[in-house]
Amino acid sequence: MRTALVIGTGLIGTSAALALAGRGVTVHLADHDPEQARTAAALGAGTDEAPEGPVDLAIVAAPPAHVAGVLAEAMRRGVARGYIDVASVKGGPRRELEGLGLDLSSYIGTHPMSGREKSGPLAATGDLFEGRPWVLTPTRDTDTEVLNLALELVSHCRAVPVVMDADAHDRAVALVSHMPHLVSSMVAARLEHAEEAAVRLCGQGIRDVTRIAASDPAMWIDILSANPGPVADLLTDVAGDLEETVRALRALQSADESKRGEGASGIEHVLRRGNAGQVRVPGKHGSAPRAYEVVAVLIDDQPGQLARIFADAGRAGVNIEDVRIEHATGQQAGLVQLMVEPQAAPVLSAALRERGWAIRQ
Repeated sequence: MRTALVIGTGLIGTSAALALAGRGVTVHLADHDPEQARTAAALGAGTDEAPEGPVDLAIVAAPPAHVAGVLAEAMRRGVARGYIDVASVKGGPRRELEGLGLDLSSYIGTHPMSGREKSGPLAATGDLFEGRPWVLTPTRDTDTEVLNLALELVSHCRAVPVVMDADAHDRAVALVSHMPHLVSSMVAARLEHAEEAAVRLCGQGIRDVTRIAASDPAMWIDILSANPGPVADLLTDVAGDLEETVRALRALQSADESKRGEGASGIEHVLRRGNAGQVRVPGKHGSAPRAYEVVAVLIDDQPGQLARIFADAGRAGVNIEDVRIEHATGQQAGLVQLMVEPQAAPVLSAALRERGWAIRQ
């Protein structure tokens, strides 16, 4: 691939453009808002000048509701040898294109499974997709050349290609992305009018659950409007679980010992089902989940503290598998949770203590 046209210079489009430009591809940028394309160009994502002739690959990074229209216009103009989109829903746009009577041999739907809570070109990074799955949904009509161009794009972005059926993809993202986002938003909504004293008690658990609720509502309306059925089906199942859980909690309030026992059994059931589902979430680099030991270190909220901890861990010969930071309420301090292999935990704890760090048991 020598040339590409990115149509839509938001977070995803600009990030893909930055990755391609960084690999020596000549990237042209277009957007319904010319100022946004100029911003992406100023960031080094390419040029906002139109290509003189057909490019190798056109990448449509428009909202799901507009993907088919933008693709259809580009294909009728013949702007590229191959066409892809990067929308988070795949079945609907393809059916719309089929309904328009277009030859879809030069098109393949794709979806990079990566993003951020922020949107727009200023939030873009060239490494946004690195190590992340990038779904490709070819059909029997897809030209091999176009599939190869899509695979080359994925390679330039250092993502991991995953081939799926379009409708299976839509059911999958409803489960792992769309439904969880709505649940996160509903949990976060409980905080809107909560007492300040209660909100000040927020810890890492509520931050983890509500983090994605900070995303742009307009963007999510576009996404959910393109995949409402599978998401509604999943939320119906969640609603059933909620009803059972509420009944179990009410039973725990009963003066009747047998009802309290039933309530405890019901709560245990939902918690154990949660355990069983959580262990299926892929671990580091998409591998099977691993059980790590946590070494918790108290730190002051000052520049250089994390760098010192990582340097001391490196001197001890210990690899940090993951890290979390929990900030203390009302204090300039925090708790850094270092996840390491179980056999490395005592080694790291001893080394950090020797270097003056306070370890929380």
